[in-house]
Amino acid sequence: MADEEFFCIFASTMTETNNKRRQQTPIDTKYGHLQPQALDIERVVLGALMIDKDAFSMVSEIIRPETFYEQRNQKIYHAIQTLSMEEKPVDIMTVTEQLKREGTLEEVGGPAYIIELSSHVASSAHIEYHAHILAQKFLARQLISFASVIETKAFDETIDVDELMQEAEGSLFELSQRNMKQDYTQIDPVIRQAVDILQKAAANKGELTGIPTGYDKLDDMTSGWQASDLVIIAGRPAMGKTSFALSLARNIAIDQGIPVAFFSLEMSNVQLVNRVISNVCEISGKTILNGQLSDDEWERFDRNIRKMEGKPFYIDDTPGLSIFELRTKARRLVREKQVKLIMIDYLQLMNANGMRFGSRQEEVSTISRSLKGLAKELNIPILALSQLNRTVENREGIEGKRPQLSDLRESGAIEQDADMVLFVHRPEYYRIYNDEHGNELRGKAQIIIAKHRKGATGDVLLTFRGEYTRFENPSDSFLSGTGGGEIMGSKLNGGNDAPLPPPPPPGGPMPF
Repeated sequence: MADEEFFCIFASTMTETNNKRRQQTPIDTKYGHLQPQALDIERVVLGALMIDKDAFSMVSEIIRPETFYEQRNQKIYHAIQTLSMEEKPVDIMTVTEQLKREGTLEEVGGPAYIIELSSHVASSAHIEYHAHILAQKFLARQLISFASVIETKAFDETIDVDELMQEAEGSLFELSQRNMKQDYTQIDPVIRQAVDILQKAAANKGELTGIPTGYDKLDDMTSGWQASDLVIIAGRPAMGKTSFALSLARNIAIDQGIPVAFFSLEMSNVQLVNRVISNVCEISGKTILNGQLSDDEWERFDRNIRKMEGKPFYIDDTPGLSIFELRTKARRLVREKQVKLIMIDYLQLMNANGMRFGSRQEEVSTISRSLKGLAKELNIPILALSQLNRTVENREGIEGKRPQLSDLRESGAIEQDADMVLFVHRPEYYRIYNDEHGNELRGKAQIIIAKHRKGATGDVLLTFRGEYTRFENPSDSFLSGTGGGEIMGSKLNGGNDAPLPPPPPPGGPMPF
């Protein structure tokens, strides 16, 4: 199309456009609501894109075709986007031709509208600011649509309210994820931050940079649980995953007074506390369940139970916890209780209700990715327990029974998202009582660091005292080398838990 033809079309249509604008009656918004929109800014942005070849790169990550309210503006931006992706020049001529190829030129108002868009813009000086305004308007429209759908369903008495809550939470999470943008950072401030961390580590004189685990060798290899890390603690049933997690929680929250939140999807809070009492008071789980404590055990119970009182150990036993509920609760715990570590028992029992998935594997992948994002957002370590598949049971020999990263159940994304993967492995469970060097393995547990983004991998040997659901440094245990006992309470292992027994009769020691 020749420039003279464009000029003639422009001259004849501008008068018509101005006349239409004068005849338009202002909309009375007193009795109704207009969708959030900024049509004038939409036109300014499109005009700027057609007069500055570098303008598209400034807004391509901020706005998409659907960001525009007016449909013809959506189609014009799509044409501009296509030209830019094909590395072709963007101007009124090329945009017009692209729309003609797409068969939408007349739908957008013909060449006259294209000319009009660029005629009112002198430069693209503020295009990025204008693009952010359009993005905000688009997000507001999405929220209105979301709220309208939820409101309609809330009036429908055939819809379960709990399911609707899960759906609403999932939809809102998807909406926030789609509109969350992380801008780039120039390297200088990041260098200063890294140097600051290095200087603090140097001032520690070799001390830990993270939260101490309470296990000397594990601390040596990890320098403690690091902020923003997702740590997966995995193992087959009966290996003692929950016992190990509770021993960590005891070391951190009860012994060191560092606030810990424990989300138990498998056991009730009373069942969980039973196991902590067994751990702290060194009373077997079976004895706690039947209440038949000896005088010595009652004395030990009375003396040690006070160690637990007032400690910053927070337990949530919500069954079927969704990743969205976890995010809400975790943020509140960090804000109100200054929680420094979150534990989840266990990952495969979580769900992402409200979101649609083609398979359980996709859902677990979303949960894993969300946990890593939450750890980064809150800047605290998150420890999540995970199941392994049955492959390990079919392998033979000492090395064959050692768990591998490929054994992680239901999703390879768990391995990908985790900063660290630890396996809890007790060879004696498989009737393996000595390692390849002839070392005694009865009553021992191997904590296998199979993945470690920030450090070395390897094994940590701990003493396992199953009757107390407790893991110890080998040097701390006076029962080192004895049998490991049994795991108490896990439903996966066929155990039966019960609430704490009633207090002893008058005259006996009281539990609190």
